[in-house]
Parts: sequence; C-alpha cells; structure tokens
Amino acid sequence: MTAATHSTLFPQAPDSADAVLEGLDPEQREVATALHGPVCVLAGAGTGKTRAITHRIAYGVRAGILQPSTVLAVTFTNRAAGEMRGRLRQLGAQGVQARTFHSAALRQLQFFWPKAIGGAMPRLVDRKASLVADAAAACRIRLDRGELRDVTAEIEWSKVTQTIPGDYPLAVAKAGRETPRDAAEIAQLYSAYEDLKRDRSVIDFEDVLLLAVAILQDRHDVAEQVRAQYQHFVVDEYQDVSPLQQRLLELWLGNRDSLCVVGDASQTIYSFTGATPDHLLDFRVRHPGATVVKLVRDYRSTPQVVRLANGLLAQAHGRAADHRLELVSQRAAGPEPVHTEYADEPAEAEGAARRIRELIDSGVPAAEIAILFRTNSQSETYEQALADAGVSYQLRGAERFFDRPEVRKAGIKLRGAARFGGNDELLDDAVDLPSQVRAVLSGEGWTSEPPAGSGAVRERWESLAALVGLAHDFAAARAGATLSDFVAELDERANAQHAPTVQGVTLASLHAAKGLEWDVVFLAGVAEGMMPISYAKTDEQVEEERRLLYVGVTRARERLYVSWSLARSPGGRPSRRPSRFLDGLRPGSTGTVGRSAGGAPGGVERGAATGVAPAPRRTQRTPARCRVCGCTLTDAGEMKLMRCDGCPSDMDEGIYERLREWRAEQARRTGQPDFCVFTDRTLMAIAESVPDDYPELSRIPGVRARKLKLYGAEVLAICAGRSVGEEGGRD
Repeated sequence: MTAATHSTLFPQAPDSADAVLEGLDPEQREVATALHGPVCVLAGAGTGKTRAITHRIAYGVRAGILQPSTVLAVTFTNRAAGEMRGRLRQLGAQGVQARTFHSAALRQLQFFWPKAIGGAMPRLVDRKASLVADAAAACRIRLDRGELRDVTAEIEWSKVTQTIPGDYPLAVAKAGRETPRDAAEIAQLYSAYEDLKRDRSVIDFEDVLLLAVAILQDRHDVAEQVRAQYQHFVVDEYQDVSPLQQRLLELWLGNRDSLCVVGDASQTIYSFTGATPDHLLDFRVRHPGATVVKLVRDYRSTPQVVRLANGLLAQAHGRAADHRLELVSQRAAGPEPVHTEYADEPAEAEGAARRIRELIDSGVPAAEIAILFRTNSQSETYEQALADAGVSYQLRGAERFFDRPEVRKAGIKLRGAARFGGNDELLDDAVDLPSQVRAVLSGEGWTSEPPAGSGAVRERWESLAALVGLAHDFAAARAGATLSDFVAELDERANAQHAPTVQGVTLASLHAAKGLEWDVVFLAGVAEGMMPISYAKTDEQVEEERRLLYVGVTRARERLYVSWSLARSPGGRPSRRPSRFLDGLRPGSTGTVGRSAGGAPGGVERGAATGVAPAPRRTQRTPARCRVCGCTLTDAGEMKLMRCDGCPSDMDEGIYERLREWRAEQARRTGQPDFCVFTDRTLMAIAESVPDDYPELSRIPGVRARKLKLYGAEVLAICAGRSVGEEGGRD
C-alpha cells in the first residue's frame, strides 16, 4: 500500500511554519529549508523523499516564501500526484498544483489551444493500439496481439525520445534497442499511424507533451504567461524523466533556476519507455551551484532487508551503480529474508499461499502482504493458489478505487443520506458516524462478516469494508464529525486519488509495485530467465533487471520471502537455477555479499517437493577477508577498506586530507558532487593502503578503469608525497 494509506488517521495541520519542520531528520530538514536556487535530492528507497519534498513546499508556503498558486509539483503517476496533494492538504498547503507531466501539459494545452492554434482541440485517445492496428492494415502488415503491443510501445518510445518516423531505424541502432519487427517496417507503421491521427483529428498522450513543447517554443507570449503563473518547480522520480519531459520542464523554467528534483538512479526501471537517469546524474553539471542533499536513512525496512538491498547494488555495474546510495536502516532488527527453492511453479505458489494463510491467522492484515513477480503472466498461478487457501486478494494495476462501480454508488447513497438523513429509517438507530455509514452501506451489500470465497462478490465487499474502516478512523480523529463531513472527505480523497486501505493480499508486477510498500513481501520466480528476464541481453538491460529486483526487495518493511522453482510444471525437467543476482546473498551461495548486522542467519528452505536435483551453482570465488583479523568480509563498505569496521585503522591522515582537498578541486572543476570523483570510503582505502603503482591502485574497490585513467597519476603522486600540477598526470 502507499505511504499515504499506511495510516488512515487524519492529523491536524501544523500550526506554524516551524511546526512543519518538526520530526524531520537533519537531511530532510536541509531539503525542506533549501528554498532558493536549484536543489537536487538523491533519495534512496524508504528514506522519506515524499515527506521531505512535501514538507519543503509546505514550509515555503506557511513561511510566506512561496505563493501556493505559483508552485507546480510534477511526478509520473496519478497515484503519486494524488498522494502528494493529500499530504500537502494535511500540512495546510492547499492551492499547490501537484500533477503528472501529462496532466499539467494537457491542462495548459486546453487553455492555450484557442489562442495559440485556434479552433477546437483534437480529441484525445485513451489507447492507441486500435489506431496502430488500423495503420498496420493500411500498410498490409499483419500483427498478432503481442506484436501489436510491442509496436505500440516502439511508437511511444520514439515519441518521448523525439524521434520522427524517418529517423527511427538509425535511432534504434544507435540505442542498441531490439525491435519486434524490422526497423524499416516499424518506421513505415509509425508514419502511417501519424497520418491516420491527422486524418481523424485525434491526438495521443505523447502528442500532449509534444504539442505543449511546440506551443511554448513557438509562442513566446504563451511561454511568458505560463512562467508568470508557475515560478517554482518540484519534480519527483526525476530518474524517470524522458528527453521530451525534460524539454518541457526546461521550457516551463525559462532562464530561472527555482527547481528541486528528487530521484534515485538505482531505481531507474523504465528505460524501455525512454526514461533515463542522465538528467539526474548530470544535474550538477547543468546547475553548478546546485544544493545536493543525499537521503540514506531508511525508515521503511529492517536492517536485514536493507542489507540484502545494499548487497544487490554492491554487485552492480554502470553509471547508475557508480552513484548508488548505501542505505542505513533506522528500524529495529527483524527476521532474516527467507530463501526457498521449489520443484515447480505450482508448488511455489502453493507454498506462498500456505505461508500467507499462516501469517493472516497469526494477525498480519492481508492488506500488508504482497506477492510480486516479473511479468503479469505469473499472476494466474498465484490467484488460484490464494483462492484455494481461502485468502482474498487484489490485483495491482486494476481499476482505481474511486472509479469502482460499488464505490461510486456508495458515494451517491452516502451523499443522499447526508442530505436527507432525517427521513431515512435506516439511520433511526445509528448513534454516531461509523454506525450511520454501516447502516447506509448495509443496503449496498456490506455485512459485518465477509462473504465466503473470492471473486467479484468478495471484491465488492472489500471496497465497502474499506469505506467503513475509513469512517471509523475519521470519527476517531475528528470528534463530532457528521455524515456530511465524511462525504466531503470522500470527495477530497477522490479528487486526490487518496484511496483507503482495501483488505486483501496484493498481487503485482515489480514495475507496478514501484512507490508502494508492505509489511510482508513475497518475491516470486527469482530464477534465471525470469530475473533477469531472458530477453535482457546487453549489460545495460541486465543491470536494469538488477535494479528492478532491488525495487522489489525495498518494498518490504519487515519480512521478505524470496523464492524460485526448478521447473515450470510438475514433472518438468529441473533445469532452472536461482537468479545470478542472489549469488553471495542467499545462504550457501558465493559472491559479493552484505555483512550481517546481527540476528539469526538465514537458511535455505526447501519446498514441499522432494527428490529434486539441485540447480547448477556458479564457480566459487575466494571470499574477501579482513587484512587485520582475517574474518570474512560481507559488507560492501568494509570490503572497500579490506578490514572490519571495528578493526583498527592504519590510515595516513595526511594523505587522506590531501586526497580530500584534491577531490574537492576535481569536483569543482567538473561541476559534480565530491562523491562522484571518489567516495569517502574509497579515499580512506587509498590512504590506508598507500599504493605505489597502477596495479596496486586498481585493486582498491571503487577505483574502476575509467577513474584509474582519469585520476590514477594524480592519486599516486599524492600517495608518493609529490606535488600535483594543474594538469599533472592526466592521460
């Protein structure tokens, strides 16, 4: 569930600007009070980034520094925008616009179309697949259902990367992108699709951004009017910005720098849609004077879950990995993640359902449990297993709560009862708000006990039960609240898409789970071929799969169950093996691992099936050992120093301080944060080992080939006590 719905209480708005800052940690407070100039917030999973930026906006508004109507906060999903609006409302910062990029652009397009273009604005189509199918028919190209979906995705990618049909073949070749059909054929389909839209006077969602960009570029009067309206910008999930969205943001800003961006390169999982973390990673280059704040205190997950998450990223490669954030859990210790191997997929699903049944029977709410998988096609097996175990569930990505028919109808009934309640005999015996809501919804199918089984009847009951639960929380938080007050609250929540909690285990793909969290998470199907997915061929694609698993791990607050199966179906050949990403992280495997921070060691649990041949193992690697006490090192930071944190350091303080001064100068020259040159841990490792030559320096973790080439000569000069010239030692 979202952080917004984790607590259904209704806190009172802070009574002053200073009160808005209460409860923030030092780094979050830095974000909240950095109200001038460009600000870049590098925020790890579970570190309270939404809290930090909403408190930043609220503090600016409550202190009179920001006018609410001049602030535009943008993010990527309606749910995230709704959550932001809900939090701002609770902080007393009404009037701030919090929208998706598309929603903000569409609103501006609708307003300025008559002035900038003239006539009626074309109709916006919700789904482009039917248009793509018509374009294929016009080109005499047959597409099956899968190809239709893939070609549609290629057209979307082309538009957000601002690639025209004629440039498509060259663009995909340059990007190393695999295409579902011949690139020239897709370019032909793309061109026919654009012609068809013009003929039918319709536009798609990507056109909304393209047209908004075109108008702002061509009509300076319109651009100035927009900039006069919006003077302060906040962009959440900045690692997911596409080139087209970045261009729109630049046009909104003009030559101003009142911009705050928030993101985490390690959570970039949508590059297939055109998203790129480059804008986040290059922010300091474009804005040399930017304030950069790193949030690494993880308030969501236990140290055991955080250790696994850090371990995943410790093995990562590439540019995003160079800027990874090492999380530090702020929670009490919890159970170790459980790794379980099963004979086949049905056994894996049944094992998860059985354990979930036990968790629910022990008191864990079903709404605090999720099963996450790589592809939606894996869902059916788990739906059947949960139904057989008598566990209710909900599919993430289905209809939004306030759009459900039963919720809309319940809202109408509650509104009528609030208006004419005195004449409604249903309310004769209702003495308070919760009993009034229960009385009204009993006529819509709500009962004190849930219906047996699963399916549509149970789903409707779950929706109504969520409204009943919300009424109890609302009444507890606001003494004397009336039914009219509750209806007004529902209207506010519907506008913000701030849904109440629906009881039921969540089934979701890893992509759909981004931004959500649960007490208990089951990561299913974590085997080679599914994680990473079989069609992830390049290093970049494999690294994105690793980040996707990282996102899945960091959804868990307390308990994490990781499982895989050796075969797809019962009796099948047990040819699968656990994901390579788990090497060194699951008990019994080898590789780079995260150091245990206490608690009982995890163990491999076997599934119900027996007599199954073990999966092939990777070649063993020599474990890293502390150069002081000889203990095996498992923590990434300790492996960088080649010693335990508790063992004495023999660091040369003078060399360390010279390295820090040199690093600061390098960062100033290149306009990037200090840690982008070398992290503190890497400098400490250099100052402890004092390498004499390139081979010794290259053996220090964190000194990769690129940095060895860029900085090796200067670092070795410092270690040798020699002076470093202005360009000394550069290759």
